[in-house]
Amino acid sequence: MRRGLKVLGNVLGWAALGVLALLAGLLLSAACRRGVGTVGPPPTRWAPDSASVVVAAGPEYAAGPLWRALWGGHHRALWATPVTAPVLRLGPTGPGGLRPLRAGGSYQTRSLRLRTADGREFVLRSVDKDARPALPAGWVRRLLGPLMRDQTSAGHPYGAYVAARLAQSAGVLHTNPRLVYLPDDPALGPFRAAYGRALYLLEERPAGDQRHAPTLGASARVVGSAEMLAEVGQRPVSPATARAFLRARLLDLWLGDWSRRPDQWRWAAEPAAGAGPEFRPIPRDRDQAFFQMDDGLYPWLIGQCRARYQSFGPRLTAAAVAGLAITARPLDTLLLRGLPATAFQQEAALLRQRLTDAALDSALQAGPPETCAAMAAALGPALRARRAQLPAVAGWFYEAVNKGK
Repeated sequence: MRRGLKVLGNVLGWAALGVLALLAGLLLSAACRRGVGTVGPPPTRWAPDSASVVVAAGPEYAAGPLWRALWGGHHRALWATPVTAPVLRLGPTGPGGLRPLRAGGSYQTRSLRLRTADGREFVLRSVDKDARPALPAGWVRRLLGPLMRDQTSAGHPYGAYVAARLAQSAGVLHTNPRLVYLPDDPALGPFRAAYGRALYLLEERPAGDQRHAPTLGASARVVGSAEMLAEVGQRPVSPATARAFLRARLLDLWLGDWSRRPDQWRWAAEPAAGAGPEFRPIPRDRDQAFFQMDDGLYPWLIGQCRARYQSFGPRLTAAAVAGLAITARPLDTLLLRGLPATAFQQEAALLRQRLTDAALDSALQAGPPETCAAMAAALGPALRARRAQLPAVAGWFYEAVNKGK
């Protein structure tokens, strides 16, 4: 009894010390944050013909040395770099007659579904994020909200464009995101107050009939994960479906993309002999590719408690692979447990063969021209080092998928 009370006292003591350290860190952070960064966003510079603008995705994430030491350098320099983006015009005068249909998005991203005059659908997703709505309203949000907002800089603002090109080289289906600037446009209608005056990612919406879209599988039926699982759950998973998903998942691990929950996937149905169709995965929403979390004191501590928050770097470990695989575990378990270890190694070898230096160099030019040199310098060496580790990654991933089997 006495020993138990002593252990409990130690635990409570460490917890109190942790709370005090966090509060001290918050106060110190607030003090060192004052005067750091820009005072309001810099003005948007319009081209003479109004066809493009120069604007930074997140100038508010600029920070001084002490703030970066406490809360991470992350990708702040890229967020604060002004980039050139074409202006997206909605309505009859815009490309394809795009008109807004419905607002959406997760707790971080604002999204807007669009439809062209010929019925094709696209999605606009905000480049900048805001995780504050995930916090409880009241004093908690007031205290932690600014820090949650600041940690958006851990995500790569232009990683989705690089990831799409690498998926093409890897033989994985993908959307085709484009960087655009959405102005304060009357054609936004009821969405005008909440949208506009910012950079957005514009890509096709992978749903329904996509026979016109080769990168979406040229499929007559693209479905969400719930519909795919309802069909696959009625019969054994086909080897073709499993192998296609395995390749996509190894690509996720190579890119350091930890946010791969079921809603982050769409599935291209393909006719097959037998009881039903086969499915090819279409990963989407690459917002967390090249995530950078461990380069500040407090983010590093958070990462020790949240295994999924693995930072992109040149070295992978078994623990990092297990952490990166957490959000897709239900899909991994259902679709991949029937595959032997040799299949994991074969797909890793295929990826190493396809993801050549030339493919990497080309993909790293996919971001805004103003950021390409910095992106190549930061991501290129790490991608090459991780490529060499793909056989080991495949082995660790096989163990993670089959753990507890």
